[in-house]
Amino acid sequence: MLKRLFDIFASLCGLVMLSPIIIIVAWKVKENLGSPVLFRQVRPGKNGKPFEMVKFRSMSNAVDAGGNPLPDSERMTPFGRKLRATSLDELPELWNVLKGDMSLVGPRPLLMKYLPLYSVKQFRRHEIRPGITGWAQVNGRNSISWDDKFKLDVWYVDNQSLFFDIKILILTVKKILVRDGISAKGHVTADSFKGDERD
Repeated sequence: MLKRLFDIFASLCGLVMLSPIIIIVAWKVKENLGSPVLFRQVRPGKNGKPFEMVKFRSMSNAVDAGGNPLPDSERMTPFGRKLRATSLDELPELWNVLKGDMSLVGPRPLLMKYLPLYSVKQFRRHEIRPGITGWAQVNGRNSISWDDKFKLDVWYVDNQSLFFDIKILILTVKKILVRDGISAKGHVTADSFKGDERD
């Protein structure tokens, strides 16, 4: 209950205080990538229940001669990379937190199609609401293996607390400022448990 109250208060304050930045980013996305400004995708929430996650779009709509989207690495623009490196693309997720789909801190939600691939222990990451940031994100983010991420996620599920969440939020700000662990060298997506590049 305390965690949820903190999420509501912090996300509401964040949406109000960061509204000028959100408006500017939305305008820059429109200018650089066109419409739509927001990227929407169904992800698994608490207990695997689907919800629609919203983010700022970071890739172009480029397609091949057959009308199929080009590979992620070819659709990623310099502007999109900067957007992700600063994590500004995550700001709309504050709305998901306010609605109760997500928490500020928790395991990052991947794609629905990966749910059958989890082991019983790995699936425990869905026992709580997914987060904008999490213990795995401040311990390597995209520079560690999926197996290590899941172990960190499950460890967080068993050890979560409000004070721990505040510590993770502070570490997240530090990571963003120094751009630590933003992406694995030479990769836009992971190779093993291949999560969506928009994670």
